[in-house]
Amino acid sequence: MSSDEPVPSARQTELLERAYRYALEHGLSELSLRPLATAIGSSPRVLLYLFGSKDGLVRALLARARRDELALLDRLRDLTGEEAIGLAMAAEEVWSWLAAPEHRSLLALWVEGYSRSLLDAHGPWGGFASETVNDWLAVLARTQRPEERDTDTALHHRTLVLAVLRGAMLDLLATGDTERTTAAVRAQLAALPRDPSRQV
Repeated sequence: MSSDEPVPSARQTELLERAYRYALEHGLSELSLRPLATAIGSSPRVLLYLFGSKDGLVRALLARARRDELALLDRLRDLTGEEAIGLAMAAEEVWSWLAAPEHRSLLALWVEGYSRSLLDAHGPWGGFASETVNDWLAVLARTQRPEERDTDTALHHRTLVLAVLRGAMLDLLATGDTERTTAAVRAQLAALPRDPSRQV
C-alpha cells in the first residue's frame, strides 16, 4: 500500500476478508453485490460506501489475492535467504506448494484474475497478469547465482521455469491429476543446469 492510500478501517478490512473467502469459493467473474453482501453479513450500500464501486471492490479483492501470492514468494525468499539455491530446487519447492489440494481455490482465483487481466486491460483487472509475471521472475532471479542472473540465458531459464509451473498448474486445476503433472514438472526441471556445488 502506498503512503497516499488511506488506511482501511477495521470494518473495511473485516468485510474484505469475508468477501475474499466468498470469492475463493465462487470466483470473481460473475460477482454480484447483493448475494455477496448477504453472504458476508453486509449490504450493497455499505460495500459501495467502503469500496467506492463494484470495480473498486474487485480491485481490492485482486490486491488481496496478490498478497497471498506474494506471501508464497516471501516463503521462497526465506528459504533461499542470501543463498542462490538454483532454479530447479526453487521450482520444486514452489510446485510442492502449488500442488497441495488446499490451495486449489486460491490458484483458480489467480487464474481468473490473470485471464481477465488479459481481456480487460483497462478495467479493475488491469495489470494483474503483468505484475504477477514480474513478481515471479524477480524472485526466481534471486535463486540464480549473482554472476549469472543478469544474463540473457538466466532470464530465459527462469522464464521457462515460470512457464512450466504455470502450465502444470493449469493442467492440475483442470484434471486434478497431481501424479502426472508432478512427474512432468520434475522431468522438465531435471533438464535445467544445476549448480555443480549442489550435485551429489
